[in-house]
Formats: sequence, C-alpha cells, structure tokens
Amino acid sequence: MISVSAPVAAVWLASCAYLASEISAGNLDVAGGLLKTLMSAQQQPTAHAIALVMASTLSVYMAIKIIGGLVYETDPLARTWDFFMSFFGQEATRDIKVDAWIDDYNVLHDDSKTNVTERESSYKTMVNAYYELATMFYEWGWGASFHFAYRRPYESFGESIRRHEYYLAGKLGLKTGEKVLDVGCGIGGPYRNIAQFTGADITGITINEYQVYRGNELNRQAGLSQQVRSVQGDFMHLPFDDNSFDGVYAIEATCHAPNREGVYSEIFRVLKPGRAFACYEWCLTDRYDPSSAEHRKIKKQIEEGDALPDMVQPEVVVEALKAVGFEVLETRDVALDANRGGISWYTPLTPSYNIFTQRFQFTPIGHALTVFALRVLEFMRLAPAGTNKVQGMLQQGGMGCANGGITGTFTPMYLAVVRKPAQ
Repeated sequence: MISVSAPVAAVWLASCAYLASEISAGNLDVAGGLLKTLMSAQQQPTAHAIALVMASTLSVYMAIKIIGGLVYETDPLARTWDFFMSFFGQEATRDIKVDAWIDDYNVLHDDSKTNVTERESSYKTMVNAYYELATMFYEWGWGASFHFAYRRPYESFGESIRRHEYYLAGKLGLKTGEKVLDVGCGIGGPYRNIAQFTGADITGITINEYQVYRGNELNRQAGLSQQVRSVQGDFMHLPFDDNSFDGVYAIEATCHAPNREGVYSEIFRVLKPGRAFACYEWCLTDRYDPSSAEHRKIKKQIEEGDALPDMVQPEVVVEALKAVGFEVLETRDVALDANRGGISWYTPLTPSYNIFTQRFQFTPIGHALTVFALRVLEFMRLAPAGTNKVQGMLQQGGMGCANGGITGTFTPMYLAVVRKPAQ
C-alpha cells in the first residue's frame, strides 16, 4: 500500500484550500490568472504563486507515487533514491569501480576474445561481477524476486510472482520448521515469500557478497531473521553437510552453472534421502534452430545480458539430473500452460509507451531518453561512471529474453521436480 506522508499531504491540502478560497473570493482568475501567476513568480514570489507551485508540484509527486505504486506495488520514487544511494555506497564502501567492472564483464562475453570454455572456467568471476553490477538495477526495476512469471487474468505483477514461487514450493511437500535450501537466492525475495507461505526455515546461498548483505538487511526489515538467512558460497561446492536439508529449490539460478551435473550433484549430496528438489530452468526449446542467425542472436543476447556461460536444451537438464542419481517425478515447460486472457511472462520486456512501466525503456523514445538521462547523471556525478553501460547490457538481455519468448525459442521456466531415493 503506497501512502503519502502527513506533512506532504498537509502542505498540499493547505495550498489547494488557499487557492480554492482565493478563486471563490474572486482574487484569482482561473482562466488566465494561474499561468500569469506562475510567470510573475520569477520576478517576485507572491502567496498565490507559492501556493500554486506547491500544489502543482506535490500533485505530480503524489500522482507518481500512487500510480507507480499501483503498477510496481512499491514506491518508485523511494526505490529510485535508494538505487542511486546504493550505487554510490557500493563504490565507496566496497571498492567497486562500476566502469571497470562492466568493461571486464563485457570482455568475457566478447566472442573475439573468449569462448564458451573460457566462460565456463571463469563462471565465478563472471557471475559475481554480473550480480555486483546488476542486483541494484534488478531490485529497482523488478523487485526483490529476480524471476519471471506469467500473469493470470486480473492478477497483479506481484501476485503472479508469488504464485509462481508458491507453486514450486508446493512440489517439495514441506512442513512447518523443516530445513530448506534456496540455491542461487539473489536478495531473498522468493525465500521470504515461501517461508511465510510454508512456515519452513530457509537458507539461501548466493555467490555475491552484496546480495548476502542486502538479503539479510531485507530479512531484518521484514522481521524474519530468525526464520530465513542468506550465506555466501559457490553452489558448485555447497558449504553444507550431507543429508542436511528437507527440501531444495532453485528459481532461474542453476543456469549460471558451468555444467549442470556439477551443481545437481551438490544438491543431491545435501538433500535428505526421500526428499525433493524442484527448479525452474532457463532452456532453449525445440524451436531453437542453431542455423538461424536470428536465433543465434537471441541466444547470445540472453547469455551476455544474464551472465550465462552457455544455454542448453531441456534434455540436457533431465539427463544431468538422472546422472547424479535423482528420480525424475515431473518435467514440463510451465510457459506453455494455458492462460487465456492472461499476460505472457515476457510481456514486461516488450515495448510500451506507458511511462509508468519499465516497458517504456524498450521503445525508441524510451531508450534514447534512458541513455541521455544516465549520461547526464554520470556527467553530473549523480551516478557512477559506467552506469549507462550496465543498463545497456541488461537491456540487451531483456530484449533477448523477450524475443526468445515471442519466437518460442527460449523458456525461463522449464520445471523439473526430482527426488533423492530413500535409503
């Protein structure tokens, strides 16, 4: 629920009431006097001018907060302020130079300088650098749950995200208090939702230090620190004992692994016998044609914009799960679910001239304005150097995902539910 602070509302109401009384008394002409009052304020501010400026400025401010809140289910102005403050804090306290990091990251995805094998061997460096740069952009533009979901009719964006998480959690058969692992947890949006939904005790692991800090900060704000937590680690070498979790899940995360058998074998090791692992995987579909230049471009955009060493098709995922010892219970592409009258998962990444959504940036005008605004902010030192490059990299990834969805060559929600055999 988005609200306006009492002082702001009081000033706005007082300004509007004063203007209304002056208009009623005939002291202010509505037809031509308002504009004239604003123009005269440049030479000599008057009570009319001050009230009009305050009323109009605060009206715009509140409209952005309320309309943006209905779209994002949060305060877009506060998020924007937090975004830039966090970015500066990142450079100041963590010795991160955004411009240098994005250049190094881009080298890893330059096929003239590196290849898939080198990206796989450097996956820790690549993925950590990516999330060091991208996490704040994700939280600002998407929220705390870094994944896709299609929307049912009359369902909000936030509701669709939570439903997608609850559906996966339901595959684990959890009971209150059971120990669960979130593999590749980001800043913990999914595990906070799932913990409240199931009552489970959830540990999230991520390779990125900033995500650990931010996730635990949000846990404290939500009053969930005793039930959920983020720890730093490599999911190819999980820092947990054998047979220590009652359930494990991964949401669009294990696609970052240099090979699926490596991460799946670690999940198998820490999962208790007889219990389930469920995941949404990023996969190329059967419609992907490696001989198509368009399809290869889509694949490259997704890999570069989302820190993937390489993308695979569903059969590779299934065979890897079987190879490490899992019993396969269910596999399917959730993106193909019937959803008459709903909104596809990739729609938020397609162009729209609605300025209150992130889709505006994908229009020619929105793209130009975004680039210009970020360059101005960088020039004025209101944003770190390199911010525009990071946004450009992420936008290319978004365009690749959208075109992958439109062509049906890519899915971010290939569902796999497996079980570790009982001993």
